[in-house]
Amino acid sequence: MTVIKHKEQRVGVFIDTQNLYHCARNLYQARVNFGAVLKDAVAGRALVRAVAYVITTEAGDEKNFFEALTKLGIETKTKDLQIFHTGTKKGDWDVGLTVDAIKMSPRLDTVIIVSGDGDFVPLVEYLQTSGVQVEVVSFGKSTSGKLREVVDDFLDLGENPRKYLMGAK
Repeated sequence: MTVIKHKEQRVGVFIDTQNLYHCARNLYQARVNFGAVLKDAVAGRALVRAVAYVITTEAGDEKNFFEALTKLGIETKTKDLQIFHTGTKKGDWDVGLTVDAIKMSPRLDTVIIVSGDGDFVPLVEYLQTSGVQVEVVSFGKSTSGKLREVVDDFLDLGENPRKYLMGAK
């Protein structure tokens, strides 16, 4: 499929913050430059809404990070980190991101998922059958091969890590 990008195109960006954070940390020992990611993902098109799905911890250390996202024009949706009696921790927004993308898709020409998580394959396929162009932005080394196959366009942040990372070693 030919990917169409033009300035009147209505774009929604849905950021799986935990996925991107852990990929950047594990692959590059760095933090994500969300401003650069958002700018290149939108690519001069009409941004309708950008939402980052984030996890809050008991310590609350992420407050400055949330404020920085807001200053970039990114709305944050928060969920508390779940800690189970076994000590296992879970912070997952896949269903919330999916539901929001489906709910907003009638008002969008393009949905951009900022995540490499293969769990989003059914979402991509559903949105495409609704006539929505779907793009993924993530680090290629940690992106599901199946996800890369089904999307209309893929921006590999790993091709230019200096541009998309802060504090890289």
